[in-house]
Amino acid sequence: MTVTEAVCTETATAADVCTETASTMAVGTAAQELQLKRGEFVIAVHVGLVRVLVPQDGGRARVRREEVDRLRSRDGFPEALRERVRTVGTAEGAQLLGISPDRFTKLARAGCLTPITFYLNRYRAVVWLYLAQELVEFAAREPHLLAGKAPACVRSRLEGGGDCRAREWRSRRIERLLGLTEDPWARAAVLAGALDPVQLAEVVDDPYERAHLARIRPEPAFGPTGSPAARETMARLMQADEPDEMLWRRVGLITELDNAREVRPAPRPGDEWRPRPGPGNESGLQGGQGPVLARAAEGELARTSDPAPAADRTRAFGLLPASGPARAPDADPAPDPVPAPTAAPEGAHGLLARLSLRRRTSRSRRR
Repeated sequence: MTVTEAVCTETATAADVCTETASTMAVGTAAQELQLKRGEFVIAVHVGLVRVLVPQDGGRARVRREEVDRLRSRDGFPEALRERVRTVGTAEGAQLLGISPDRFTKLARAGCLTPITFYLNRYRAVVWLYLAQELVEFAAREPHLLAGKAPACVRSRLEGGGDCRAREWRSRRIERLLGLTEDPWARAAVLAGALDPVQLAEVVDDPYERAHLARIRPEPAFGPTGSPAARETMARLMQADEPDEMLWRRVGLITELDNAREVRPAPRPGDEWRPRPGPGNESGLQGGQGPVLARAAEGELARTSDPAPAADRTRAFGLLPASGPARAPDADPAPDPVPAPTAAPEGAHGLLARLSLRRRTSRSRRR
Protein backbone atom coordinates (compact mmCIF):
# COMPACT_ATOMS: atom_id res chain seq x y z
CA MET A 1 0.00 0.00 0.00
CA THR A 2 1.36 3.37 -0.95
CA VAL A 3 1.49 6.34 1.38
CA THR A 4 -1.33 8.01 -0.50
CA GLU A 5 -3.50 4.93 -0.29
CA ALA A 6 -2.99 4.82 3.46
CA VAL A 7 -4.92 8.05 3.97
CA CYS A 8 -8.35 7.37 5.43
CA THR A 9 -11.31 8.48 3.35
CA GLU A 10 -14.98 8.72 4.08
CA THR A 11 -15.58 5.63 1.94
CA ALA A 12 -13.25 3.42 3.95
CA THR A 13 -14.91 0.64 5.90
CA ALA A 14 -14.53 0.24 9.64
CA ALA A 15 -12.31 -2.79 9.09
CA ASP A 16 -10.07 -0.80 6.75
CA VAL A 17 -9.74 1.99 9.32
CA CYS A 18 -8.88 -0.43 12.12
CA THR A 19 -6.34 -2.21 9.94
CA GLU A 20 -4.70 1.05 8.93
CA THR A 21 -4.64 2.34 12.50
CA ALA A 22 -2.87 -0.83 13.59
CA SER A 23 -0.08 -0.18 11.08
CA THR A 24 0.41 3.46 12.10
CA MET A 25 1.32 5.32 15.25
CA ALA A 26 0.67 8.72 16.78
CA VAL A 27 3.17 11.46 15.99
CA GLY A 28 4.29 11.56 19.62
CA THR A 29 5.10 7.86 19.52
CA ALA A 30 6.88 8.28 16.20
CA ALA A 31 9.04 11.03 17.68
CA GLN A 32 10.06 8.72 20.51
CA GLU A 33 10.79 5.88 18.10
CA LEU A 34 12.99 8.19 16.02
CA GLN A 35 14.68 9.53 19.18
CA LEU A 36 13.74 13.09 18.27
CA LYS A 37 12.57 15.81 20.59
CA ARG A 38 9.16 17.17 19.82
CA GLY A 39 10.50 20.33 18.23
CA GLU A 40 12.97 18.32 16.15
CA PHE A 41 10.14 16.11 14.92
CA VAL A 42 8.11 19.15 13.85
CA ILE A 43 11.07 20.41 11.81
CA ALA A 44 11.59 16.94 10.32
CA VAL A 45 7.99 16.99 9.09
CA HIS A 46 8.44 20.56 7.93
CA VAL A 47 11.44 19.85 5.71
CA GLY A 48 9.97 16.60 4.38
CA LEU A 49 12.18 14.11 6.22
CA VAL A 50 9.18 12.42 7.86
CA ARG A 51 5.98 11.77 5.97
CA VAL A 52 2.74 11.85 7.94
CA LEU A 53 -0.73 10.60 7.14
CA VAL A 54 -3.85 12.64 7.84
CA PRO A 55 -7.44 11.38 7.60
CA GLN A 56 -9.53 13.47 5.27
CA ASP A 57 -12.14 14.00 7.98
CA GLY A 58 -9.65 16.15 9.92
CA GLY A 59 -8.36 13.57 12.37
CA ARG A 60 -4.95 13.69 13.99
CA ALA A 61 -1.86 12.99 11.94
CA ARG A 62 -0.27 9.56 12.17
CA VAL A 63 2.94 8.01 10.91
CA ARG A 64 3.21 4.64 9.23
CA ARG A 65 5.34 1.98 10.90
CA GLU A 66 7.17 1.47 7.59
CA GLU A 67 8.15 5.15 7.57
CA VAL A 68 9.67 4.90 11.03
CA ASP A 69 11.46 1.66 10.15
CA ARG A 70 12.85 3.25 7.00
CA LEU A 71 14.40 6.12 8.94
CA ARG A 72 15.69 3.89 11.73
CA SER A 73 17.42 1.61 9.22
CA ARG A 74 19.52 4.39 7.71
CA ASP A 75 23.22 4.63 8.43
CA GLY A 76 24.15 6.83 11.35
CA PHE A 77 20.73 6.73 13.01
CA PRO A 78 19.83 8.64 15.16
CA GLU A 79 22.74 11.10 15.06
CA ALA A 80 22.49 11.66 11.31
CA LEU A 81 18.77 12.41 11.53
CA ARG A 82 19.24 14.76 14.47
CA GLU A 83 21.97 16.64 12.63
CA ARG A 84 19.64 17.29 9.69
CA VAL A 85 17.11 19.01 11.97
CA ARG A 86 19.57 20.77 14.28
CA THR A 87 18.89 24.49 14.60
CA VAL A 88 21.22 27.28 15.68
CA GLY A 89 20.78 30.89 16.64
CA THR A 90 22.82 33.90 15.57
CA ALA A 91 25.81 33.32 17.83
CA GLU A 92 26.19 29.62 17.07
CA GLY A 93 25.43 30.15 13.40
CA ALA A 94 28.11 32.82 13.13
CA GLN A 95 30.61 30.49 14.78
CA LEU A 96 29.62 27.74 12.36
CA LEU A 97 30.28 30.05 9.39
CA GLY A 98 33.44 31.53 10.91
CA ILE A 99 32.12 35.09 10.84
CA SER A 100 31.07 37.66 13.42
CA PRO A 101 27.51 37.69 14.78
CA ASP A 102 27.07 41.17 13.30
CA ARG A 103 27.92 39.95 9.81
CA PHE A 104 25.66 36.94 10.27
CA THR A 105 22.77 39.22 11.21
CA LYS A 106 23.38 41.42 8.19
CA LEU A 107 23.36 38.43 5.84
CA ALA A 108 20.12 37.21 7.40
CA ARG A 109 18.47 40.65 7.22
CA ALA A 110 19.48 40.90 3.56
CA GLY A 111 17.71 37.63 2.78
CA CYS A 112 20.79 35.48 2.24
CA LEU A 113 19.88 33.15 5.12
CA THR A 114 16.36 31.81 5.60
CA PRO A 115 15.11 31.04 9.14
CA ILE A 116 13.42 27.74 9.80
CA THR A 117 11.57 28.79 12.97
CA PHE A 118 11.64 31.27 15.85
CA TYR A 119 10.78 31.72 19.49
CA LEU A 120 10.08 34.63 21.82
CA ASN A 121 12.59 35.38 24.54
CA ARG A 122 11.76 36.79 27.98
CA TYR A 123 11.52 40.27 26.49
CA ARG A 124 9.04 39.08 23.85
CA ALA A 125 11.57 39.69 21.12
CA VAL A 126 11.63 37.34 18.12
CA VAL A 127 14.70 35.08 18.06
CA TRP A 128 15.21 33.43 14.68
CA LEU A 129 16.68 29.95 14.32
CA TYR A 130 18.35 28.42 11.27
CA LEU A 131 19.06 24.90 10.06
CA ALA A 132 22.73 24.16 10.73
CA GLN A 133 22.97 22.00 7.61
CA GLU A 134 21.74 24.83 5.41
CA LEU A 135 24.33 27.20 6.86
CA VAL A 136 27.12 24.74 6.05
CA GLU A 137 25.82 24.44 2.48
CA PHE A 138 25.60 28.22 2.20
CA ALA A 139 29.23 28.62 3.33
CA ALA A 140 30.39 26.15 0.69
CA ARG A 141 28.28 27.78 -2.03
CA GLU A 142 28.87 31.47 -1.26
CA PRO A 143 32.29 31.81 0.40
CA HIS A 144 32.75 35.35 -1.00
CA LEU A 145 29.95 36.59 1.28
CA LEU A 146 31.77 35.49 4.41
CA ALA A 147 34.85 37.66 4.04
CA GLY A 148 35.76 41.10 2.74
CA LYS A 149 33.38 43.87 1.87
CA ALA A 150 29.75 42.94 1.40
CA PRO A 151 28.46 43.15 -2.18
CA ALA A 152 26.54 46.25 -3.22
CA CYS A 153 23.28 44.31 -3.49
CA VAL A 154 23.55 43.28 0.16
CA ARG A 155 24.41 46.79 1.29
CA SER A 156 21.54 48.31 -0.67
CA ARG A 157 19.04 46.04 1.06
CA LEU A 158 20.30 47.09 4.46
CA GLU A 159 20.65 50.83 3.87
CA GLY A 160 16.94 51.47 4.30
CA GLY A 161 16.73 49.36 7.45
CA GLY A 162 15.14 46.45 5.63
CA ASP A 163 14.79 43.04 7.25
CA CYS A 164 13.93 40.08 5.04
CA ARG A 165 13.91 37.43 7.76
CA ALA A 166 10.16 37.45 8.37
CA ARG A 167 9.43 37.60 4.65
CA GLU A 168 11.78 34.71 3.88
CA TRP A 169 10.34 32.67 6.74
CA ARG A 170 6.82 33.42 5.56
CA SER A 171 7.58 32.50 1.94
CA ARG A 172 9.17 29.27 3.07
CA ARG A 173 6.10 28.31 5.07
CA ILE A 174 3.71 29.15 2.23
CA GLU A 175 5.74 27.19 -0.30
CA ARG A 176 5.77 24.15 1.95
CA LEU A 177 2.02 24.23 2.62
CA LEU A 178 1.28 24.73 -1.07
CA GLY A 179 3.43 21.69 -1.82
CA LEU A 180 1.39 19.54 0.57
CA THR A 181 -1.88 19.78 -1.35
CA GLU A 182 -3.26 20.09 -4.85
CA ASP A 183 -6.76 20.97 -3.70
CA PRO A 184 -7.39 24.50 -5.04
CA TRP A 185 -9.49 25.62 -2.06
CA ALA A 186 -6.83 24.48 0.39
CA ARG A 187 -4.17 26.27 -1.66
CA ALA A 188 -6.27 29.43 -1.72
CA ALA A 189 -6.67 29.21 2.06
CA VAL A 190 -2.88 29.12 2.47
CA LEU A 191 -2.47 32.28 0.39
CA ALA A 192 -5.42 33.98 2.12
CA GLY A 193 -3.56 33.66 5.41
CA ALA A 194 -0.90 36.08 4.14
CA LEU A 195 -3.39 38.94 3.68
CA ASP A 196 -4.99 41.12 6.32
CA PRO A 197 -8.81 41.12 6.58
CA VAL A 198 -9.21 44.32 4.57
CA GLN A 199 -7.15 43.08 1.62
CA LEU A 200 -8.78 39.66 1.79
CA ALA A 201 -12.22 41.24 1.54
CA GLU A 202 -11.08 43.19 -1.52
CA VAL A 203 -9.96 40.01 -3.28
CA VAL A 204 -12.68 37.65 -2.01
CA ASP A 205 -15.92 39.61 -2.05
CA ASP A 206 -18.14 36.59 -1.30
CA PRO A 207 -18.56 36.25 2.50
CA TYR A 208 -19.30 32.51 2.21
CA GLU A 209 -16.03 32.00 0.38
CA ARG A 210 -14.15 33.98 3.01
CA ALA A 211 -15.74 31.91 5.75
CA HIS A 212 -14.79 28.72 3.94
CA LEU A 213 -11.19 29.86 3.53
CA ALA A 214 -11.01 30.79 7.20
CA ARG A 215 -12.38 27.38 8.21
CA ILE A 216 -9.78 25.36 6.26
CA ARG A 217 -6.87 27.76 6.74
CA PRO A 218 -3.81 26.43 8.60
CA GLU A 219 -4.02 27.29 12.25
CA PRO A 220 -1.32 29.30 14.07
CA ALA A 221 1.76 27.18 14.59
CA PHE A 222 1.70 27.05 18.38
CA GLY A 223 1.35 24.28 20.82
CA PRO A 224 -1.02 24.31 23.80
CA THR A 225 1.48 26.36 25.84
CA GLY A 226 1.49 29.28 23.41
CA SER A 227 0.89 32.55 25.21
CA PRO A 228 -1.34 35.35 23.87
CA ALA A 229 1.78 37.37 23.08
CA ALA A 230 3.19 34.49 21.06
CA ARG A 231 -0.04 34.08 19.15
CA GLU A 232 -0.16 37.79 18.37
CA THR A 233 3.40 37.64 17.10
CA MET A 234 2.62 34.68 14.87
CA ALA A 235 -0.42 36.44 13.42
CA ARG A 236 1.65 39.53 12.70
CA LEU A 237 4.52 37.64 11.09
CA MET A 238 2.19 35.60 8.90
CA GLN A 239 0.86 38.63 7.02
CA ALA A 240 2.65 40.19 4.07
CA ASP A 241 3.91 43.64 5.02
CA GLU A 242 5.50 45.00 1.84
CA PRO A 243 3.62 46.30 -1.23
CA ASP A 244 5.24 43.95 -3.74
CA GLU A 245 4.69 40.89 -1.55
CA MET A 246 1.06 41.89 -0.99
CA LEU A 247 0.62 42.14 -4.74
CA TRP A 248 2.05 38.67 -5.39
CA ARG A 249 -0.16 37.13 -2.72
CA ARG A 250 -3.26 38.85 -4.07
CA VAL A 251 -2.52 37.71 -7.61
CA GLY A 252 -1.79 34.18 -6.43
CA LEU A 253 -5.01 34.08 -4.40
CA ILE A 254 -7.09 35.28 -7.36
CA THR A 255 -5.55 32.57 -9.55
CA GLU A 256 -6.22 29.82 -7.01
CA LEU A 257 -9.78 31.07 -6.48
CA ASP A 258 -10.47 30.86 -10.20
CA ASN A 259 -9.25 27.26 -10.18
CA ALA A 260 -11.21 26.42 -7.04
CA ARG A 261 -14.48 27.82 -8.38
CA GLU A 262 -14.10 25.73 -11.52
CA VAL A 263 -13.71 22.58 -9.43
CA ARG A 264 -16.55 23.21 -6.95
CA PRO A 265 -18.27 26.19 -5.30
CA ALA A 266 -17.69 27.12 -1.70
CA PRO A 267 -20.21 25.50 0.64
CA ARG A 268 -23.27 27.50 1.62
CA PRO A 269 -25.34 27.30 4.80
CA GLY A 270 -26.86 23.84 5.01
CA ASP A 271 -24.24 22.26 2.75
CA GLU A 272 -22.03 19.52 4.10
CA TRP A 273 -18.51 19.98 2.76
CA ARG A 274 -15.87 17.29 2.69
CA PRO A 275 -12.43 17.61 1.08
CA ARG A 276 -12.36 15.94 -2.27
CA PRO A 277 -9.59 13.36 -2.70
CA GLY A 278 -6.79 14.79 -4.82
CA PRO A 279 -3.76 13.32 -6.55
CA GLY A 280 -1.13 12.01 -4.15
CA ASN A 281 2.27 13.56 -3.83
CA GLU A 282 5.65 12.66 -2.42
CA SER A 283 4.78 13.99 1.04
CA GLY A 284 1.99 11.42 1.37
CA LEU A 285 -0.82 13.95 1.62
CA GLN A 286 -3.92 14.51 -0.46
CA GLY A 287 -6.01 17.52 -1.33
CA GLY A 288 -7.06 19.66 1.60
CA GLN A 289 -4.61 18.16 4.08
CA GLY A 290 -2.15 21.03 4.41
CA PRO A 291 -4.26 22.78 7.08
CA VAL A 292 -4.77 19.52 8.93
CA LEU A 293 -1.04 18.81 8.91
CA ALA A 294 -0.32 22.21 10.41
CA ARG A 295 -2.97 21.66 13.04
CA ALA A 296 -1.95 18.10 13.95
CA ALA A 297 1.82 18.21 13.75
CA GLU A 298 2.39 21.70 15.09
CA GLY A 299 -0.37 21.83 17.65
CA GLU A 300 0.70 18.50 19.11
CA LEU A 301 4.45 18.95 18.94
CA ALA A 302 5.23 22.67 19.21
CA ARG A 303 7.78 22.19 21.98
CA THR A 304 11.52 21.96 21.77
CA SER A 305 14.63 22.45 23.84
CA ASP A 306 16.28 25.82 23.90
CA PRO A 307 19.20 27.35 25.85
CA ALA A 308 16.76 29.81 27.46
CA PRO A 309 14.73 28.51 30.45
CA ALA A 310 11.25 27.32 29.63
CA ALA A 311 9.74 30.04 31.80
CA ASP A 312 11.58 32.70 29.82
CA ARG A 313 10.44 31.94 26.35
CA THR A 314 7.49 30.79 24.30
CA ARG A 315 8.39 28.48 21.45
CA ALA A 316 6.87 29.32 18.11
CA PHE A 317 7.17 26.90 15.26
CA GLY A 318 6.41 27.68 11.64
CA LEU A 319 5.60 24.57 9.67
CA LEU A 320 6.86 26.15 6.50
CA PRO A 321 7.60 25.16 3.01
CA ALA A 322 11.13 24.01 2.52
CA SER A 323 12.54 26.46 0.00
CA GLY A 324 15.95 24.83 -0.02
CA PRO A 325 19.29 26.24 1.01
CA ALA A 326 19.74 29.93 1.59
CA ARG A 327 20.09 32.01 -1.54
CA ALA A 328 22.83 34.27 -2.72
CA PRO A 329 22.13 37.99 -2.47
CA ASP A 330 22.09 38.43 -6.22
CA ALA A 331 18.98 36.28 -6.38
CA ASP A 332 15.50 37.62 -5.99
CA PRO A 333 15.10 38.33 -2.27
CA ALA A 334 11.65 36.80 -2.03
CA PRO A 335 10.80 34.17 -4.66
CA ASP A 336 7.18 33.23 -4.39
CA PRO A 337 5.34 30.12 -5.49
CA VAL A 338 2.82 32.10 -7.50
CA PRO A 339 3.57 33.21 -11.05
CA ALA A 340 4.95 36.73 -11.05
CA PRO A 341 3.39 39.22 -13.45
CA THR A 342 5.66 40.79 -15.98
CA ALA A 343 4.37 44.27 -15.25
CA ALA A 344 6.15 46.41 -12.71
CA PRO A 345 4.42 47.17 -9.38
CA GLU A 346 3.20 50.40 -10.92
CA GLY A 347 1.01 48.30 -13.23
CA ALA A 348 -0.45 46.34 -10.34
CA HIS A 349 -3.87 47.90 -10.56
CA GLY A 350 -4.21 47.04 -14.23
CA LEU A 351 -3.16 43.46 -13.62
CA LEU A 352 -5.53 42.99 -10.71
CA ALA A 353 -8.32 44.59 -12.71
CA ARG A 354 -7.78 42.10 -15.53
CA LEU A 355 -7.76 39.20 -13.11
CA SER A 356 -10.91 40.51 -11.41
CA LEU A 357 -12.61 40.80 -14.81
CA ARG A 358 -11.62 37.23 -15.53
CA ARG A 359 -13.07 36.17 -12.21
CA ARG A 360 -16.38 37.97 -12.82
CA THR A 361 -16.61 36.55 -16.32
CA SER A 362 -16.03 33.04 -14.99
CA ARG A 363 -18.71 33.55 -12.34
CA SER A 364 -21.26 34.82 -14.87
CA ARG A 365 -20.61 31.81 -17.08
CA ARG A 366 -21.43 29.48 -14.22
CA ARG A 367 -24.70 31.29 -13.62
